[in-house]
Amino acid sequence: MITAGIDIGSSSIKLTILENLSIVRRELVPATFRPLEAASELLALVPAGSPVFATGYGRDLLEAKFNIPTITEIKAHALGARLLFPNCKTIIDIGGQDMKIIQLDSKGKVARFEMNDRCAAGTGKFLEVMAKRLGFTLFDFSKAGEAGKDTVTISAMCTVFAESEVVGLVNRGFSREDISRALHSSVVKRIAAMYKRLESENSFTVVTGGGARNTALLTLLGEVLCTGIHYSDDSQLAGALGCALNAIPPT
Repeated sequence: MITAGIDIGSSSIKLTILENLSIVRRELVPATFRPLEAASELLALVPAGSPVFATGYGRDLLEAKFNIPTITEIKAHALGARLLFPNCKTIIDIGGQDMKIIQLDSKGKVARFEMNDRCAAGTGKFLEVMAKRLGFTLFDFSKAGEAGKDTVTISAMCTVFAESEVVGLVNRGFSREDISRALHSSVVKRIAAMYKRLESENSFTVVTGGGARNTALLTLLGEVLCTGIHYSDDSQLAGALGCALNAIPPT
């Protein structure tokens, strides 16, 4: 059976198509300023008559425009992460607009979660703003964070105040690599605080969302949390993947 899932996020839109629990198509496009048009083009790739579910920041738009049923991002990422890693117990979802820690029970159901959605701290947007301030692409920003040394600390988590700190550090002559390292460390500290509130130490932890593409973030998370951090090439698609799983009719 073929099913599909679409995750319409703040910065990108993801689509996955499953056939017998195997991914047969993956698509990721920028959300742009016309997300419904981008989503419509992706939905055109889904075979006619195939069940589709949606999640993400703009899921209500899809439901209203295309009458597509929706599920929460929490549930979608839980389902997607467990398909990618059946032993998954804790999920760190680093998205463009928010960041979530999701704890699963022994059956893979959502037991508890922590969510940071009131400011950009610890999100993809925070990293994007800081990369731009330092003149890096997101890829080069991650590589700079890996190469940098722990010579400075970013104390502010608010994006505006942290950006001011970055400007001050640049003016004082600190290297972009060391500042990048400090910015990644500040994000990891925030994630670690949420992670520990759920008492997730030593659990099988999977990173999903766009943050799963940031190797500096993944390395520092493993060091600070003292646990293995698991991810795959499909981690960014976990939300869409969970939707496609949810679209499979119950037997």
